[in-house]
Amino acid sequence: MIAVLKNNATEEDKQKVIDLIEELNFEAHPNTGVQKTIVGVIGSPDNRTFLKEKLMTMNCVEKVVVISDPYKLTSWNFKQHKTVIDLGDGVKVGGDELTVMAGPCSVEGREQILETARIVKAGGAQLLRGGAFKPRTSPYSFQGLGEEGLKYMAEAREETGLKIITELMDIEHIDVIMEYTDVIQIGARNMQNYSLLKAIGKLDKPVMLKRGMAATIKEWLLAAEYVMNEGNHNVILCERGVRTFGEETRNTMDLSSIPLVQQISHLPVIADPSHGTGRWELVTPVARAAVAVGADGIMVEVHPEPQNALSDGPQSLKPANYNLMMDELRAIHKTLDTFKAREKKVAFA
Repeated sequence: MIAVLKNNATEEDKQKVIDLIEELNFEAHPNTGVQKTIVGVIGSPDNRTFLKEKLMTMNCVEKVVVISDPYKLTSWNFKQHKTVIDLGDGVKVGGDELTVMAGPCSVEGREQILETARIVKAGGAQLLRGGAFKPRTSPYSFQGLGEEGLKYMAEAREETGLKIITELMDIEHIDVIMEYTDVIQIGARNMQNYSLLKAIGKLDKPVMLKRGMAATIKEWLLAAEYVMNEGNHNVILCERGVRTFGEETRNTMDLSSIPLVQQISHLPVIADPSHGTGRWELVTPVARAAVAVGADGIMVEVHPEPQNALSDGPQSLKPANYNLMMDELRAIHKTLDTFKAREKKVAFA
């Protein structure tokens, strides 16, 4: 349920609406847009009819809408303008610029991450990706450097100005991850780790939520609801492919999910063609396609020497290939701006 306030509603009016909602043991999620203020209501359906009637008696309330969709906070019903997540220093996810998160699968050492940071920065990336705590299929594979790796990433940020995104695997790592990262990544394996999602929902830090290996769109968006329902509305969705019968690629990249989710949700959506394909020679073509269908950004693995990488070498781009990809993505994104301008003219004609 959402309560839409009148245009002349004051902050005091909004607070009265919130107080009423909370008095009846519901959760209030206010959202102030350009033209309207909306207060989302989450809670048990038991007193919903009574609450709706009480809200409609308030002079500041224009209308009350019951949302039947399973998505409450992620949907366009709750927020009527697109979410743009501001990371500071001019870096935004979901805005007019294409956001690129690039770097190695794992932080392997100081020189490796510093060299990679310089490469991806020069190519135009805004965020440095890199795993310090690695969830590996085999317990015998490289598991990451832990806090030491995070310190190296922080040093790379200091030198290059890149923002940091790294994966949070476990609640016990929250404090150390919070100390270093700018964006928390929740990987595919943890998309439905609900205790972890609730915990990060209480944090004041943007979250990138990867789609689970076999997750439906509904399950993916409901996972985002877990985060947002705790108060953290700065969520980025990441399509990284799903598990199918194919053996030629690591996953099957579901590019159709990007425009589909954008029709349902106001949250920014990015694509990870590295995990979506598992093969470096397919990364650039799929990245091009992802930008063409409207992705807000790309997450891609880059390594100075992929043949010597401790993890995901076969899907990591060499610097030269990364630079070529970036040139192509910029050209496609610029062309899309022209199409969007035409669409606006048609819409208002």
